[in-house]
Amino acid sequence: MTDRKLWVSLILVMVLSFLVLGYFGYDLYHKAPPIPARVVTADGTVLFTGQDIMDGQNVWQSTGGQQNGTVWGHGSYVAPDWSADFLHRECVWLLDHWGQADFGAPYDTLTLEQQGALRARLKAEIRTNTHDPQSGDIVVSNVRAQAIAAVRDHYEVLYSDDPSLAELREAYALPNNVLRDDDRREKLSAFYFWAA
Repeated sequence: MTDRKLWVSLILVMVLSFLVLGYFGYDLYHKAPPIPARVVTADGTVLFTGQDIMDGQNVWQSTGGQQNGTVWGHGSYVAPDWSADFLHRECVWLLDHWGQADFGAPYDTLTLEQQGALRARLKAEIRTNTHDPQSGDIVVSNVRAQAIAAVRDHYEVLYSDDPSLAELREAYALPNNVLRDDDRREKLSAFYFWAA
């Protein structure tokens, strides 16, 4: 009689555990950030597609994924959080670009008032949700597209064997020429943009 109660208890615990796991898995699936159909500029130029983003995720996983840096804070501590790194580099590029365009100087040399004005513009530029649920597109400004291209270029050099970033590769524990194919590097950047 006791054995039967133990088996019933075990089965009940297992069923309840899997029901809880199933519920939260279903909930997470429906709350996941959408992958856009395309990322386009204000003038309609396609920067990359949703398929590029998904392919980029596969490229990231093929380089070691969470064993070599993180996305959204999940992974190792050797390399940076790539989502935060992409966003930081994009923001720095925009601030420097606007500093040069508006005041003729790099951002870090501007007055506090000038920096504050540029940070407010940056906040509006980055935080505004431009995802169109009808078309599935994310529309970015032309200047933001330039920033995305600059960050993409950085990652293309980082994941190559270019000696200019050899020291950074060593700090991140990335071997030289991790990705030999330019197309794979570009798709990786699309994934990092989406994650950011």
